[in-house]
Amino acid sequence: MILDELATKIINEVKKLIHEDIIIINTNGVIIASTDQARAGTFHEGALIAIKQGTTFIITTEDEKRLKGVKAGINLPVFFQNEIIGVIGITGEPDLISPFGEMLRRMTELLISENYYTDQIELTQRGLEAFVFDWIQQDEWDDSFYERAQMLNIDLTLQRQILIFEWEHQSKLSDTRQIIFDWNNRQSDELFIRWGNNRLVVLCRVEQSYTKSQNLKLVESILNYVQSRLHLKIATGVGQPTQPKQLSKSYHQAVRALKVSSKTNSIVFDEDLTIDLILQDLSNETKSTFIERTIAPIINEKELFITIEEYIKHNQSLKNTAHSLHIHINTLLYRLNKITELTNLNPREIHDLSKFYIGINLLDDSTKKHL
Repeated sequence: MILDELATKIINEVKKLIHEDIIIINTNGVIIASTDQARAGTFHEGALIAIKQGTTFIITTEDEKRLKGVKAGINLPVFFQNEIIGVIGITGEPDLISPFGEMLRRMTELLISENYYTDQIELTQRGLEAFVFDWIQQDEWDDSFYERAQMLNIDLTLQRQILIFEWEHQSKLSDTRQIIFDWNNRQSDELFIRWGNNRLVVLCRVEQSYTKSQNLKLVESILNYVQSRLHLKIATGVGQPTQPKQLSKSYHQAVRALKVSSKTNSIVFDEDLTIDLILQDLSNETKSTFIERTIAPIINEKELFITIEEYIKHNQSLKNTAHSLHIHINTLLYRLNKITELTNLNPREIHDLSKFYIGINLLDDSTKKHL
């Protein structure tokens, strides 16, 4: 079965090295892949002899007359986990092609082993993903849940918090898989889970004695590891530490923090959220209405929109805002007046400025597509 799935790939890799015809035969003596498409699906008696003998079988021109479906060359049994799973055959003058034989067999066996272990890692990872998904969904655990945890070597007694890493561009599946595999090989208590094409969920062990600074240091170390592998800007949402049976609470907190982090690609702890807690609970209709009544007139005025963002960022400092925008203060004052003219809101008044702040934050949510 393993050989059937990989036969064509093996043929394509091997024919890069030699120009002779190559065939791969299963244990029933049927050619399952060949550089000569006409031979695929035909019977090869020489392969059965190689399998029976358990060693390389040389086919001569005389053998072509008495054995069914063969051509002069060599047949080498392919082993996996000490069992013969098929045969690789090379057509040509035996004396000329024999030096390639052992190399090709080893290459074939290596490809099979690599594919097998990659599949095993993928199966384990999928099992872990399914388990964590159920863990987040369930408040009560049955015997099956405990058995799955034991099979996956998951300690259900540890206090944990959820971290969610998210990046804009979809990375290669192999990159994400390798990140998870390499980290899990460290034998740490953190569990890395692939969560879609551009997210990683981490179940992070947290000691009750950890201070906020210790927790931040732990999160930063994991983030630095992921960034060093993906070379992308990454948003990070961090849920609060929780007991194992309340993991869903930490997960939803991490999702909430991630929405805020995605605006700045910084680490955001749920426990630090204040006004964002309120903003995320608003309905889309309320968000859209608020935006229409506040910042809608300047959304498409890129220069003015950036100006108000910088003005808020620099705490209403005219000097610092002008410096950040590389403009004269008089130009900044003109823009602020223009913003007031278009929105009927004065950014120099704290009450109105708060409306700008809220409106800008709402823009990053789902209401943006309704504008």
